[in-house]
This record gives sequence, C-alpha cells and structure tokens, in this order.
Amino acid sequence: MTTVMARVKKTAANPRVFLLFLIVLLVVLFGSLKPAFLNGPFVLAPLMSSIAIFTVVGLAQMVALSVGHMNLAVGQMASLGAMVMGLCYDVFRMPLILGLLVGLVAGAAVGALTGWIIVKTGVNSFIVTLAMSFALIGLVPAMYSWLSEGAAFTSKPAGLDLIGRQTFASICMGNTCGTDAVPLIILPAILIMGLVWYLYSRTRLGREILVTGSNVKAAELSGVPTGRRLMFVHTLSGTLAAAAGFMVAASVGSFTPAIGSEFMLPSFVGPILGGTLLAGGFVSVIGTFLGITLTLVIRKGLDLFGVGLETMNVLLGVILLVALSTERFRLASGGRRRGGERPSGEPAQTDDPDQPDEALKDPPESVQTEDKELAR
Repeated sequence: MTTVMARVKKTAANPRVFLLFLIVLLVVLFGSLKPAFLNGPFVLAPLMSSIAIFTVVGLAQMVALSVGHMNLAVGQMASLGAMVMGLCYDVFRMPLILGLLVGLVAGAAVGALTGWIIVKTGVNSFIVTLAMSFALIGLVPAMYSWLSEGAAFTSKPAGLDLIGRQTFASICMGNTCGTDAVPLIILPAILIMGLVWYLYSRTRLGREILVTGSNVKAAELSGVPTGRRLMFVHTLSGTLAAAAGFMVAASVGSFTPAIGSEFMLPSFVGPILGGTLLAGGFVSVIGTFLGITLTLVIRKGLDLFGVGLETMNVLLGVILLVALSTERFRLASGGRRRGGERPSGEPAQTDDPDQPDEALKDPPESVQTEDKELAR
C-alpha cells in the first residue's frame, strides 16, 4: 500500500502530468465557451499541424539543451534546409525523398559547423549560434533572390501536398475513411519523436550525451569523448531544424525565406515547460510535446476570442519566464551546485518511465573505479 501511494504521489508531482491536465482543462473550457474551437477541418486540423511542426522545432532545441547549450539559429537552420530542398525540387526536379534527404544533410552540415566552432574555440554556444543566426539571416534571402523568381520555390514534387495539407479523411479502407480533424503531417512528427526518445532512453550514445550535459569533467574522466558528443548534438539539432522547415513548406505549399522566422521563442518554451533543464543532463521528449501543445492551445483559444497577436506574444513571454523561474526553483530545491554541476551520485535522466534513474547505466569500459558513482 505504501509503495502504491508513493507511486501515486510521484505521478502527481510529475510536471508532465500537470501539463496534460492543463491541456485537457483548456480544451474543455475553450470548447464550452467557443464551440468553433472543436471544428475539425478549420480549427483542430490546423492546430494539430502547428503542434506537429513546433514539436520538431522544440526537439531541435531540446537536443542542444541536453548538453547545456542552446541553438539561437534554429529558425535560420530550418530556413536554410528548406531552401536547399526547394532548390532540389524546383531546379533539379528531384523526387520528394531525395530532395528531403539533401536538405536534411544541409541542415546537419551547418549544425556540425556550429558544433565544431564551439568545441574548437571554446566560445559559448550562445555567441556562436547567435553569429550563425545573423549570417544565415543574410545568406538565405540572398540565395533565394539569386536562384529563384519571386524569392520562392513553388515546385511541388509528388507527395508533398499529401503530407503537408491532407488529413486522415483522404485515407479510406472500403467505405470507411479517417477523420478530417487529424492531419497527416503528424506522422513525421511522431516518427521523429520516437527516434529522439529512443536515442536518449535506449542507446549508449544518448547516455553519454546526458552525462556530458550533467557534468563535462565527470564525463571526460569516464572516458566519454565530450567534444564529439557536443558536435553530434549540434549536428542533430540542425537536422531536426531542417526537418521542421520541410514540414512548414509542405503545409504552406512553397519554400520561402520566411520559414523559421517564428521558431526561436517556441523552441525554448516547449522543452523548458516540459522539464528539460537549461543546464543540461535531463531531457523530456513527451514533455516537449506537451509544452508545445499547451502554448498552441492557449494561442488558438485566445485567437478565437479575438485577442491580438501582440497580446499573445506577451503571454508567450510570460509563460517562458514562469517556466524559467520554475526550473530555477527545481535546481535550488534539488541541491544543485553553482555552475549547474550535479551533486555526486545524482543521475542524469530522461523521461523514460521504465528506467527513470538509470539513464547512465553501463558507462564506458574505461571508467575508473573511483569515478563510477559520479558517472551514474
């Protein structure tokens, strides 16, 4: 009985459970006050498309946060990846998948360059990604003007509209069709969420990334190649940003320089609301999804009530401030040392419910005996 009560208390204290409760409450509230909120093809489908896109954006930021870094160029990396994809489709007439892969490689390349600069120079990720952001802000529109007519790529390979603008109502088995409230674009988002969750919860690479974010010195003493892990997370961040850029282009039907312009603030709000720590060492894929969902449900609800964009942006800033304050409280109550170091023995974690305190088990074989407990 005591064990059951302890589990119930632990579940109730989980911030992701609280986020889920808020989302359900707000959906019921908005649906009651404004029945149009529950309109399938005109409200719910666009809302779920936005949730799918911004969840991938949040994951792009989350992987950088997992090592205590940040990616202020996430929107511009998305814009660059989308531009390369549009170029492949418009000029080289590539099929959908091939053009997508080329764009993802472009996003990965600029992410890898960013990570390499951070590792080799030791400059803070804030400065490097801010500089990369400004560079891409100038480069991408210039490339569009040079390579396209009207500063946009509008060619659509077969399958692009199906992914970006169709719902499950277009998929039928006999006389039974899916719902028009759920867009097909959620499928790539679910796939990406699954892959990122698997990386952090089930692979040695993911555990090494988390221990690097938890304590770089301890990771180095444990034999973790911290430089390569830092480069990897920035490469992955650029890849995910490019994937989000593709999803935006598929949903609007064209590739433009404006893709990614609204990504930066939501990319932080989702992971931080979901429990990912700015100092690194803890990530939550489900939490990121729930944090993004909460902010977009609030935004859509207020939009139906006629609240202006400026007011919604103010509210989004307040939500981020509250999330940051909550994280600071968690760090203080958890006994973190100054500088974001964990006390000895406190594990880095993921949101895996099956093994919440074992994200760093089975450390590399080169771990010395006296360092094992710290690495765990």
